Amino acid sequence: MPVEQAATLRSVVDLATALERALDARVVSLEALRGGDVAAAYRVDLADGRRVFAKTHPLAPTGFFTTEAAGLAWLADPIVVHIPTVLAVSDGDPATGVPNHLALEWIHEGTARASTDADFGSALAALHGIGAPFFGREDRRSTGSRGLPNEPCPTWREFYATQRLLPLARLARESGALEVNVIADLERVADRLDVVGGPAEPAARLHGDLWAGNRLVDRNGGNWLVDPAAHGGHREFDLAMMRLFGGFGAECFAAYAEQSPLADGWEDRVSLHQIAPLVVHAIKFRGGYVDEATAAIGRYR
Repeated sequence: MPVEQAATLRSVVDLATALERALDARVVSLEALRGGDVAAAYRVDLADGRRVFAKTHPLAPTGFFTTEAAGLAWLADPIVVHIPTVLAVSDGDPATGVPNHLALEWIHEGTARASTDADFGSALAALHGIGAPFFGREDRRSTGSRGLPNEPCPTWREFYATQRLLPLARLARESGALEVNVIADLERVADRLDVVGGPAEPAARLHGDLWAGNRLVDRNGGNWLVDPAAHGGHREFDLAMMRLFGGFGAECFAAYAEQSPLADGWEDRVSLHQIAPLVVHAIKFRGGYVDEATAAIGRYR
C-alpha cells in the first residue's frame, strides 16, 4: 500500500475512533464527501441511527475547529437563523492519536421554495442586527484559511485596515501573488477608508465567509449557515461576499433592504468589501482572481 494511501486510511480510522468515543455510538460507515479546499469532510452513519457531518484537517493550526465551533455557537445564540448543532469538537491530541475534528448534526439538503431567498434575507438582517460588542472577536482567534487576525477594534475602519487589508498586503507580498505596485495601492486603500468607507456603523454579527456554498437549504426550504469565519464586522461585508460568487436571488437582497436598509452609496462600496476575499483567492489560487483583486483595489486607491 502506498505511503499516502496508508496515511489516509490511518487518519480515517483515527477519526472514526474519536467520533465513537465522543458520540457514544459505533460508526457504521464513514464516507468521504466532495467539496471544500481546506478540510477532509465525511458523512458518518452511527449504529444508533444518527447521521452526522464530520471533518478533520491534519495540517490545521491549533484551535482551527474549536474556533469554528465557537463561531457557530455565536451565530446560533440569537436563534434567528438555523445553525447546525456542534456534536463534538477537538483540537486533537497527538499523544493519544486523536485527530482534530468537528462533528455537526446532519442537514438533509433539499430544494428551495418560493420564499427561501426572501426568508434568508430577513434572517440575515436580523442576525446582523443582533450586533457585536466590537469589530473583531472577543477570543481574538484568527479565522479563514489564511489565518487573518481578529483583534478587537472600536471602528470598522481600524478593523478592515489593520485586521484585513494590511495583513493581506503582507501575505500577497510574501507569496508574490500581486504586483508590487498593486500591493502599494492596497496599502493606500487601507489609509483611505475614512474617505471611501461610507458612514460609520455599529459592529454587526457576521458570518464572515458568506458565499453560496456556506448556505444550505434543507428539505423544507429552510436556510442553514455553515463554515463561518464569524466576527463583529460591517454588515456590507457579508452582503458583498454574497454578490461576489452569486447564488443568492434578488428576493434575498430585497428582503434584507426592507428590514434593514443600507446606508446611501452602498453600491459604490461593494467592491471595497470584496477586496479582502479577492486577495485571499488571489493568494490561494492566482489565475483570474489576481486581475479581479487588482481591479477592485484600483477603484479605491
